[in-house]
This record gives sequence, structure tokens and C-alpha cells, in this order.
Amino acid sequence: MAPAENPSESPPDLARTVRELVRSLDRAALASALPVNDSSWPYASLVIVAVDHDLSPILLLSDLAEHTKAIKQDNRVSLLFDGTGGLAQPLTGPRATLVGLATATEDERLKKRFLARHPDAVMYAGFKDFRFYCVAIERAHLVGGFGRIAWIDGAALRSDPPPALVAAEEGIVSHMNEDHAEAVGLCAAKLLKLPGEGWRMTGIDSEGIDLRAGGTIARLALPNPVSGPDEARKALISLVGRARTAQ
Repeated sequence: MAPAENPSESPPDLARTVRELVRSLDRAALASALPVNDSSWPYASLVIVAVDHDLSPILLLSDLAEHTKAIKQDNRVSLLFDGTGGLAQPLTGPRATLVGLATATEDERLKKRFLARHPDAVMYAGFKDFRFYCVAIERAHLVGGFGRIAWIDGAALRSDPPPALVAAEEGIVSHMNEDHAEAVGLCAAKLLKLPGEGWRMTGIDSEGIDLRAGGTIARLALPNPVSGPDEARKALISLVGRARTAQ
């Protein structure tokens, strides 16, 4: 792993920056090795992405797509997550490239996590020519702006997902959306300063919650990392309390 060019930042800090960036986005540029005649060429395409508890990207790809044909020949891929949108000088903003191996998966939990993040994908997720893929991260390259560049090993990015929280996630999300929709919207409006209505929780992990309203997504960090449903409940109560008292 190449050292960070900013010595004031530790590897855990850099890894946290990558996790926050990746979890805050729902799309990425996918680069694969497209077979052309007797060689292969770099091929970049746009994909929508969800992220598992351990940061592994989850994709839903058509067998007919060029990137899927490439992955079937060579499953080495990279995903560029671009956090520079809206900046007058894009090169000053953060972006991270995850490098890893893409493998088709039948894991129902991963499918549900993806479809919660991208509800419109339900329309075609069941088609015979669509498959879910999970990317095992080998390493990441972070460019956080000028002079803030580092390679980060995949082991430093990944964390062992708390099994109790993983198991409880679907129930927590359903409970918040069905019984506390007003509180979810309040957190989006008061804590994230987001306009509009219809905000719903799409996921929760040890570091934050994912929100969506129509075609807009958002990420709200938890006050402290949580390891199970009881801690998650306390953290959500704390966030809602902050939102209710916010001016």
C-alpha cells in the first residue's frame, strides 16, 4: 500500500473517508476488461450500486450488457465513486476507486439490500437475464483533493459486520418507515437540511443510516458506531431527539 501524501492522516482516518464517500453515493463508473478480438480493452460504464455492511459493492447487471460480458471473461473490476458533483473546481473534491473481484451471487440478503436502495430496480430484478454481483474489495485509491492521495488495503476498509445488526436490519428499517416515518423525515430536514417529503430509510449499518426520497439519496451518520439492535435503537432515538430540538 502506498503511503498517504498527507502524513497528518492515519490509515483509519483515510479508510473512514472512503467508507463515508462510497456509502453516500448510489452510482459509480464500472471499469472492466472488454474482450475485443484477441485482446482486451478498458471499458467504463455507469452502474447503480448498493453497499453491504462490510463495504462490498452490490451490482445488478444484465447478461446482455458489455460490462457483464467482460466480467464473465475477467472478473477484475474497478468502481469509481465520484463525490465532486456540484463543485466549481471538481479536482478539489473527493473520489475513490475500489479495485476488486466481481462474482455473481444468489444471496437473498444482498438482493434485498440492493432493492431497498434502488426500489425501481424491482421492475427488472426478476428477469432471467439479470443477475446480482458482489465485489470483493482488494484495495482502494483515494483522491481527497490536491495533495490528499493514498492507496488503502481492502482489509483496512472492511470491518466485520456485527451479526446482530445485520440480522435485525430489515426489521429496523421496516419499523422506522412504517411507525416513525415522520421522525425519518424530520431527521432529513433538520439534521441534513434536505428539502422535500417522503424520506424513507433504506438501510442501517454500524456507522450510519441510508435515506431516500424519490430519486434523491442521503447518508446520516450515527453518533457512535453500533454493534446491535439495542445500540441502534438508542442511536436513532438520539438522532430524532436532536432533530426535534434543532432550530
